[in-house]
Amino acid sequence: MKQLPNLFTLLNLCLGCVAILFTLQTGETLLNQEGLEWKIYLPEKITWAALCIGAAALVDFCDGFLARLMKADSEMGKQLDSLSDVVSFGVAPGMILFQLLRLAFAAEPSGLETSLLWMSPAMLIPLAAAWRLARFNIDTTHREHFSGLPVPAASLFIASLPLIALYHSFDIQVLLINPWILYGIILCLAALMVSRLPLMSMKFNHMGFAENLPRFLVLIPSIPLILLLKWMSVPILFILYILVSLLFKNRLK
Repeated sequence: MKQLPNLFTLLNLCLGCVAILFTLQTGETLLNQEGLEWKIYLPEKITWAALCIGAAALVDFCDGFLARLMKADSEMGKQLDSLSDVVSFGVAPGMILFQLLRLAFAAEPSGLETSLLWMSPAMLIPLAAAWRLARFNIDTTHREHFSGLPVPAASLFIASLPLIALYHSFDIQVLLINPWILYGIILCLAALMVSRLPLMSMKFNHMGFAENLPRFLVLIPSIPLILLLKWMSVPILFILYILVSLLFKNRLK
């Protein structure tokens, strides 16, 4: 039973590998020209990859919860968790961004001839994720907040992009296949992960309302936003989380 959390960690790794496989299987038509307007058809397998990353994040939460519940924390589990996270929340979302960039350039004249070097910035995500996780592993200080953006949070933001492009309006789709917007997303997420910016943890370690006010400011709007905006709520809640953390950063020191 003590190995149960580690089995969940391996399931996290498995889901990350499946997400990568789905991302690579993009043999369908990405773009179709109707009249003078490009219509975007994201390959369904990219959206399945995004869902696998979401499932991996849920499993990642469960393995930590089980380890604390069963008092089964171990150095082996800590290292295994980080190695799994590099794949599920670093390499897999990096591959999604690689494919979105490929789609973005394919929409331009002679875009299919674009060098793969223009897609290479997507690899900043797994590099930043590995750096963030390695720094976390050697950090001996005990805080109630994060130092830099947690890797799963960055991956969920990325995973939401193909789902938003598939299920939301054409105008939003066009924004999400603009290479410069994608470059901006990559740079911001990578910078946030490797930074030492204090960001709040969403764990309720105290029961007082005042101590948990920043968390409530994120959690209370989340339900109506999810119901109204569906997948679009993910980046909005992400930005809200960053803003609230910055607003209350003096409490996190």
